[in-house]
Amino acid sequence: MDDPVFDYMVRSGEKRRAALETFFKAMFTARDIPQNEVWMSNDGNACVSWLPSGARRGASGLRILKWLPWAYRVFGFEKFGRAMAIQEAMERNHPKEPHSYLAFIAVSSEFQGAGLGSRILKATLEKIDAAGMSAYVENSRERNTLFYQRAGFVAQSNISPEGAPPLLAMWRKPHISVG
Repeated sequence: MDDPVFDYMVRSGEKRRAALETFFKAMFTARDIPQNEVWMSNDGNACVSWLPSGARRGASGLRILKWLPWAYRVFGFEKFGRAMAIQEAMERNHPKEPHSYLAFIAVSSEFQGAGLGSRILKATLEKIDAAGMSAYVENSRERNTLFYQRAGFVAQSNISPEGAPPLLAMWRKPHISVG
């Protein structure tokens, strides 16, 4: 996985792959799939996950205690504080207006640059546009800014905590087609 924010907060070395598998399995199983907005290309090489407006994005309050063993497996002691700072910054800066939240988008490394990500993003944005809903994403890779801009997202601000890699908040108003 080539993502500066995940590099910053997830275990490194020999435990990294297991940590990432633990993270994504939990996020998709407990949060994303129940929202019924996870989409995959027919060949399985591209995936996008949206959370509808008002969906719970992360654990808070006493629910965090339930997730502590999981958090240790994913972040370890050395990066736990970093992960919590990123999560807090994301929550603090998350828009209050109704919107669909682009939680994850991924393309198999051997197919990146072939248009799969653009196609799956466009297809899902058409559904969001039809509902008259805005969209929001936190872009963790500078080279993806143009990708999101081509889809209609507008850069807003870097929401990263001090010392963390940039995390660019981007907003997209619904594109309503006429006729």
